[in-house]
Amino acid sequence: MVSFSSTKLLLVICVMVISAFGVAIGGKFNEEVDITWGDGRAKILNNGDLLTLSLDKISGSGFQSKNEYLFGKIDMQLKLVPGNSAGTVTAYYLSSQGPKHDEIDFEFLGNLSGDPYTLHTNVFSQGKGDREQQFHLWFDPTADFHTYSILWNPQRIIFYVDGTPIREYKNLESIGVSYPKKQPMRIYSSLWNADDWATRGGLVKTDWSQAPFSASYRNFNANACIPNSPSSSCSSNSATSTSSSWLNEELDNTSQERLKWVQKNYMIYNYCTDSNRFPQGFPADCVQSN
Repeated sequence: MVSFSSTKLLLVICVMVISAFGVAIGGKFNEEVDITWGDGRAKILNNGDLLTLSLDKISGSGFQSKNEYLFGKIDMQLKLVPGNSAGTVTAYYLSSQGPKHDEIDFEFLGNLSGDPYTLHTNVFSQGKGDREQQFHLWFDPTADFHTYSILWNPQRIIFYVDGTPIREYKNLESIGVSYPKKQPMRIYSSLWNADDWATRGGLVKTDWSQAPFSASYRNFNANACIPNSPSSSCSSNSATSTSSSWLNEELDNTSQERLKWVQKNYMIYNYCTDSNRFPQGFPADCVQSN
């Protein structure tokens, strides 16, 4: 357990580190992201308010944020591939680069018509992942847009769906568990074919007669610190302001109860309960529920 004094020291250090960073808050897709692949299959529409990715038998598509971020609250509204989406993956995540990269993942694994999507989450630090939790959702994510959020601060990572926390991953450096806090990360998103594993372990393949598959994005908001920015909205003077409240955000009692509700009713996989996977004992970060 991290003591109050060490937690306070960590926050002070992190605030000092980001004191010369700027803050990004929202924007249009044509100003905030670059389409990186897909040969025209990704499109920015409606004067930058809407972005669509598509997948056919030849290629998928993807984009990334122009900015890198070091801590923040990232919101994106997605409407996922409808109908028979088996074999497809819509990925939306934060990541740095290189073999020792950090990463925070939302991945939506498609399924046959009428079956639920699988929401896959993972956290990487210094190139090490294997921290998967998976969920079904309490609504149809293909019928309308829903908000998927990542809160990332020095103490914790929280995954939200429509404002409801579904997962909390805490900083457990005090017991020797690496935590992503030094490498800036970009937002990435892609729609691609993964029918070798995505649906029932690869048993159900992509039905290309249903192509092209399409996912839609809107209302992107990155309330986050940008390294090397000339502004100082993430300085210690504003760290407790409304715009930077995420810097020391944690779950209150009500949010903790909502988290328990989701994990009791909608979690379908948790690496911290998979004894077959860890016959020599669970990872150190499983000593506390996350």
